[in-house]
Amino acid sequence: MVITFTSILAAMLILIRPLQKNPFFLIYFGLVVASAYYVETHYFKVTPFVYKTFLLFLVFHFAAINISTILAYGVDKRAAVKGNWRIPEIQLHTLELLGGWPGAFIAQRLFHHKTKKKSFQSMFWLMLFFQIAIVWYILKFLNILS
Repeated sequence: MVITFTSILAAMLILIRPLQKNPFFLIYFGLVVASAYYVETHYFKVTPFVYKTFLLFLVFHFAAINISTILAYGVDKRAAVKGNWRIPEIQLHTLELLGGWPGAFIAQRLFHHKTKKKSFQSMFWLMLFFQIAIVWYILKFLNILS
């Protein structure tokens, strides 16, 4: 399971250029691999690259990406208040696109951050729409939706 998760995440890191400069993706990467290692060593072993392993990866993925996204928004808000170096918006949007939009939505409301910037909000909702369209297409392709 750890091999499967690490392979998937390493491929994402290589293929998606904005992730290569995103320190929060590395936090996410560590959370997913550490949780997979913990489950595999304490509870059960899973065969690599099978359906159940992929579903378990999705559970870990959504938890870790949303934690990382909330953390990124919190760090960016703190930097904005103190006038320090800010996190580029492309990095925040990349985390949203990877499934962190619920965490981004919560963080925007929690930290009152990026809620009034129209260009950011329009891109946020575009990312959400794009992600819903991708999920719909995948479900349609797998004949889960008719």
